[in-house]
Amino acid sequence: MYSATVISNPNKPNIFPPNLHNFQPRLNLCAQPIERMAFLGGLRLKISAGATAADSDGGAGFQTLTEYMGKGGENVGDELVVLYSHLEYACRKIAALVASPFNSGLAKTSSSAAAAGSDERDKPKPLDIVANDIILSSLKNSGKVCVMASEEDDAPVWLADDGPFVVVLDPLDGSRNIDASIPTGTIFGIYKRLMELDHLPSEEKATLNSLQSGTKLIASGYVLYSSATILCTSFGSGTHAFTLDRSTGDFILTHPNIKIPPRGQIYSVNDARYFDWPEGLRKYIDTVRQGKGENPKKYSARYICSLVADFHRTLLYGGTAMNPRDHLRLVYEANPLSFLAEQAGGKGSDGKVRILSLQPVKLHQRLPLFLGSSKDIEELESYEDVQQKVNPGYDV
Repeated sequence: MYSATVISNPNKPNIFPPNLHNFQPRLNLCAQPIERMAFLGGLRLKISAGATAADSDGGAGFQTLTEYMGKGGENVGDELVVLYSHLEYACRKIAALVASPFNSGLAKTSSSAAAAGSDERDKPKPLDIVANDIILSSLKNSGKVCVMASEEDDAPVWLADDGPFVVVLDPLDGSRNIDASIPTGTIFGIYKRLMELDHLPSEEKATLNSLQSGTKLIASGYVLYSSATILCTSFGSGTHAFTLDRSTGDFILTHPNIKIPPRGQIYSVNDARYFDWPEGLRKYIDTVRQGKGENPKKYSARYICSLVADFHRTLLYGGTAMNPRDHLRLVYEANPLSFLAEQAGGKGSDGKVRILSLQPVKLHQRLPLFLGSSKDIEELESYEDVQQKVNPGYDV
């Protein structure tokens, strides 16, 4: 078995892989069949026909994300492979940072430094800002991104006039839960640069490129930082998840072609806010948890208060993950996750219409978000009044 690999030193995770701007996957013709067993506890996955990882005697091999994106898999093109290589690198750094015993000082802005009269620039940066800086640096070094728009920035950052891609992202969703070791994640969406805007000033074309409709996404994904680090992505032909092998630094295909069940038996929402909900949403939740809805089984509640974690569970087991108030951002969270949900056979809705059909008008535009199994989302929408308009303000 031969494998296409990025030549890098896995023993030096803080050193950027050299010359990825001109990266071309190289065939290691002397490579022995790769056996990656330890990190999966002995699990062997059969690689689909056409992949290079299956050897001639019928043994099973493993496929990396880079190999999957190459000519033996999705064949997405070298430029997108380069971009993902840099995203992988950034997310490996964030995964290590999130898991570090020394990140407690980064989880939130330090007040002690301010009390001591320290200079502003000497204060520890919050962890989500650090994650944002890591990704910004990686995307800039890739040479493949013209603009990055982040939840952490007031305005998009123009990176390269000739970059073919636009990246929108939430660098570290759920970062306020770091101190409790609750799962967090990175969410991203990728568009093609709108070349018809190239004549405009940088600030204007950066904004307009970032405000593309979700129907124009060419790829999206999230990275879950939990007991395992999982990169789940879609290039428009199914949703697939890759688990980080910490011994090699590779993301290995572990969940090919995820299909969310048409119905689940779990709803995920903060129902401590039940009395602030509109009548339609209260009625829907009351109905399904009593087993009186279209599904005769009683639904259970599972809520982590980390969007990536709640969505990941919903993607695998079915049901709904929701926030009924105008809280989540259309550009950075709703569009990328709705793209993944649809590619897995599910749906993303604001409670009334399809998320991907909405045209963003502001970079930080917020809206209600309902993600999950197609039948469950359709049933929820039938109650009509499910968007929470009352928002008294919550301290927690």
